[in-house]
Amino acid sequence: MKKLIYAADDEEDIIEVIKGFLENADFDVRTFSTGDALYEAFLEKPCDLAVLDIMMPGRDGLTICKELRKISDVPIVILTAKESETDHMRGFMLGGDDYLIKPFSPSLLVVRIQALLRRVEMSSPAHTSMKFGDIVYSEADHDALCSGRSMGLTMTEFSLLCCLMRNAGSAVSRDDLLDNVWGINNNDIETRVTDETVRRIRRKIRDAGSRVKITAVWGYGYKLEAGDE
Repeated sequence: MKKLIYAADDEEDIIEVIKGFLENADFDVRTFSTGDALYEAFLEKPCDLAVLDIMMPGRDGLTICKELRKISDVPIVILTAKESETDHMRGFMLGGDDYLIKPFSPSLLVVRIQALLRRVEMSSPAHTSMKFGDIVYSEADHDALCSGRSMGLTMTEFSLLCCLMRNAGSAVSRDDLLDNVWGINNNDIETRVTDETVRRIRRKIRDAGSRVKITAVWGYGYKLEAGDE
């Protein structure tokens, strides 16, 4: 069955190009001129991935991203015409999984979407369960638990934590995290995306009351530590 993609952008030319390229890549695509229309459609029938432009009539893409995160861990790609780091980071803080700056290559958007959906498929089967400190990670349930409670991780956060847990106690480079989590190389996505995702996971670990820590290895990457008992 084809994966269902929802894409929202108020620029008709752009949305038509997105639709054409995604359909050529064998996706089922529904397009919207506002984020509000996409959100209403999602409530009726959830999609497999959402593409959201930031600047749209009504509620902007970042607000819609935030609202979707309250009800779903669906992968979200943010589109922005602004080369402002603030916009990019706001998107990630609100739960976005990836972003592209306009003008962008439609082919690159297809690659990013395919990479995100591959991560969903890889995490779905009941392959393994892991425990590190007081965090239990289960691919079968697609969740990470602390003291039996869900930590509320997004798809990207979930994948990155999985990578760190599989290498628990050892440092993992930013480049390796980019390859394993985003499925694309360092030329396509900035390392600050990794840093922001780690920051979000740290906050959720702290909010869950966990003793586990993600420690930065200066100039290299990150490693997972159990923390004090």
